[in-house]
Amino acid sequence: MTKPLARVLALLEILQVGGTRTLRELSERLDVDERTVRRYVDHLLDLDVPVESVRGRYGGYRLAPGYRMPPLMLTDDEAVVVLLGLVGTRRAALQPDTVLAVESATAKLRRVLPRALAGRLDALVAATSYASEGRSPTIPETGVLLTVAEAAVRRRPLAITYRDKNDRSTERVLEPYRVVALRGRWYATGLDSSSGEVRSFRLDRVARAVVQEGQFPVPDGFDPAAHVLEAVSGASYRYAISVRVQGSERAVQRRMPGSIARIEPAGEEPGWVRVRWRAERLDWVPSVLAGLDLPFVIEEPDELRERVRVRALAARLASWAEAP
Repeated sequence: MTKPLARVLALLEILQVGGTRTLRELSERLDVDERTVRRYVDHLLDLDVPVESVRGRYGGYRLAPGYRMPPLMLTDDEAVVVLLGLVGTRRAALQPDTVLAVESATAKLRRVLPRALAGRLDALVAATSYASEGRSPTIPETGVLLTVAEAAVRRRPLAITYRDKNDRSTERVLEPYRVVALRGRWYATGLDSSSGEVRSFRLDRVARAVVQEGQFPVPDGFDPAAHVLEAVSGASYRYAISVRVQGSERAVQRRMPGSIARIEPAGEEPGWVRVRWRAERLDWVPSVLAGLDLPFVIEEPDELRERVRVRALAARLASWAEAP
């Protein structure tokens, strides 16, 4: 797109925000002289865009009241933000009218976007799993997110540059099975060439992602959300903790810090759920169990029972409550 045409479209975008814009303001924002701004306005008028000239001390240019420009001009970043907002609203919506409105808005958004971008956004929705409820995800670099999502849908390997938590960069090939949103972050999970294992990578740490030739299979029954949740919850930690809790999954989710655990029905006992997570130390676990405010039974590890950590915490709480 040539610069003059890009600036004409930029002028239209400024005017679509609403209100009257002075000639001086438009000149500064477009980085051109005032005569050029008038020429750009003439271009819009030639395209039947109703730009009105307002005279007077506070005069300038504005769009005619009620005018709506049919094409929707969004950058890739803006389109991703809008789409994710609609998807998030659709997942949280309880009323049929809200669901219908979201679906209608999504369809309209897709119709007015360029075909290439619409296809990439479709791939993003198709490739994404949500591991748990929570705050809206933080979006990584848009190009990386869309590239990984497309590769996951088409089952194409990716050459990526990944920066670890110590800010060390490595080059590797990833076969992305899915994209997963979890607790405000985005992950790609799949087979990693460096380790030969299925791993999860934070997409905000991916500096480069380039699609490679070839295709790969996805293992049958693979659960991307569960895999990422387990990895983020500390699969390499020393202790595997399992506790049966009397209550619903939702009640336990509200009380577990940061969705650190996997919560599933305890099939042998209706009304109970099993909570599993991993920890490097056990000293903080009793306070978490106390915070559940629900009856529970410790299944493992034995150290959590043998050292009477929970009873010791209960005794301290009782003594503090009785103190003057």
